Amino acid sequence: MTTTFKIKYETAWGESLALVLQDKKYPMQWGEGAIWSGTVKDCPAAALKDYTYVVMRDGLIIRTEWEHHSARAARIIEDTWIDCPIPGCPFPRRHQAEKFDRPGFRGAGTAIPVFSLRTADDFGIGEFRDLRPVVDWAAATGQCILQLLPVNDTTRKGQWADSYPYSPVSSFALHPLYLHLQDLGIKADAAFKKQQAELNALPELDYPRVFKAKMAYIRRAFEAHGTRDLASAACKKFARENDAWLPEYAAFCAKRDRLEPEYYVWMQYHLDRQFCEEVDYARAKGISLKGDLPIGVSADSAEAHWHPELFNLDSSTGAPPDFFSTDGQNWGFPTYNWEEMAKDDFAWWKARLRKMSRYFDAFRIDHILGFFRIWEIPKEFTGGLQGHFNPALPYSPEEIYALHLPIEGLFHPDPRHPGMYQPLIAPASANLPQWQQERFGALYNDFFFHRHEEFWRRNAERKLPELLGATGMLACGEDLGMVPHCVPGVMEHEKILSLKMRGMEQEGEWKYLSVCATSSHDMETLRMQFDHDPEPWEVRDMLWEFLDSPSMLAIFPMQDWVALDKDLRRADRMAERINEPADPHHHWRFRLHFDVRELAGMGGLNAAIEGLLRDSHRTSF
Repeated sequence: MTTTFKIKYETAWGESLALVLQDKKYPMQWGEGAIWSGTVKDCPAAALKDYTYVVMRDGLIIRTEWEHHSARAARIIEDTWIDCPIPGCPFPRRHQAEKFDRPGFRGAGTAIPVFSLRTADDFGIGEFRDLRPVVDWAAATGQCILQLLPVNDTTRKGQWADSYPYSPVSSFALHPLYLHLQDLGIKADAAFKKQQAELNALPELDYPRVFKAKMAYIRRAFEAHGTRDLASAACKKFARENDAWLPEYAAFCAKRDRLEPEYYVWMQYHLDRQFCEEVDYARAKGISLKGDLPIGVSADSAEAHWHPELFNLDSSTGAPPDFFSTDGQNWGFPTYNWEEMAKDDFAWWKARLRKMSRYFDAFRIDHILGFFRIWEIPKEFTGGLQGHFNPALPYSPEEIYALHLPIEGLFHPDPRHPGMYQPLIAPASANLPQWQQERFGALYNDFFFHRHEEFWRRNAERKLPELLGATGMLACGEDLGMVPHCVPGVMEHEKILSLKMRGMEQEGEWKYLSVCATSSHDMETLRMQFDHDPEPWEVRDMLWEFLDSPSMLAIFPMQDWVALDKDLRRADRMAERINEPADPHHHWRFRLHFDVRELAGMGGLNAAIEGLLRDSHRTSF
């Protein structure tokens, strides 16, 4: 059926409206009385369940509706623009967790990787089922959110390299190691209990050992129940709903492991079922889960295999020298081919975010600077110092020679613009005459801190509104490092929460639209930041500094909350850190040293946390 959409909207000069239907934008035409209209041929009835309108200017989305429309099939559909109905709400889009839209809402929570959880029922690694006692503890102490590291599948060979959670082989598939074996029909016989006890007794995660043992049990469960499960209505429904990525992922893994694709469909079905049960439980308790969106996708991933056109496989992502590494970083992921992605209005990204929103009410955009520009390193180099910005506005040889500067030692070729050059992040300028040092210094500062501001701003504004409108998740950006001046303005306009931490050289007062944290998985914990092992009162004072801030959310690592209890916290404070960013071969092995079910009985700790949250007006009670 051909359907005409009409909506009244008073635009300013240069603005226009577009209909967004099934992730595609349809330009609309202005008519008498400020009525905008657009016609869609062969409009399927299913598409009318979720559509919206956006305001455009210069090819960019500048305003979105509060929530989407839903309508029945008709030849003419007349709509009214939906504005936020909540006085004082700072957000332009409705969130799926209503608490985030309450004016003045301030909450607190805990950050903990799933693999770091510990109960006697798991099998050497944290599982989705282990989230339940943490949810109960968070709810009982007045918290409202739990932040996780990425939970996507990183399986390659089951070795230590696979422990790195930011290198997924799929942006959609969940990690098989988070399955609870007993729920797959595995009987806890003597042999099972013996191996379980040995693995759970380890102070840290032994990833290769756990992978080998646990995957053997998972395979055994598939051989016993796989055919029956795959034939079930629930599994068939899951397969239909995930048809856009699941067959490709299953075929990719089957070829890698020389097994049948159905095995991987079966695992993802059970992972989704187990995780969704914990998500539903958490939401019923008033606890939201916050996910982590890795900036990169691996070159050896299912997506890069099936859709290589979406990536620049001749280079890798990284970071210039920053707080975490004085030599820069090379993360090893290909950069995105944004021009190709834009052809279908970033459909891949929107599908990725929708999959996340099934489990998460909020998400952390890992390295949000990558949506403005990325530090790109040609494949032949391993170090971050050999990188360059993409996109960028490089210099021609004529511009460089006009300044009487040499190219050698100061510039390197820009591979995206043949014949053009970018300044080296670590140039060999010390031996130049003083006047050349000063001239190059001015060019260097302009290139890295001024030249690209408008260019990068528009680059981010082209993508972020498209992606943020795809779901109702609260967006939080990890905006640390060499931050261009244009970043805060874009984040403020799109109402993306910024990240605030001590010691990150962040200027100015912390604003409401932010997440403050004492530390992160990439940093020393709170206890490690002292020159001595702090007393609980010192920890409390430090936590209070963050809780008393105007930040909308205060999310602390579990280690920093537990530091309030001298009897519960780990004896060796130097063993609390999760990751060393400067070490590309780091083993992600941190596990809590106690069963998380013990948290419910920690009266002193829980009273201290509840008191802090009440006094700072962050409690969810």
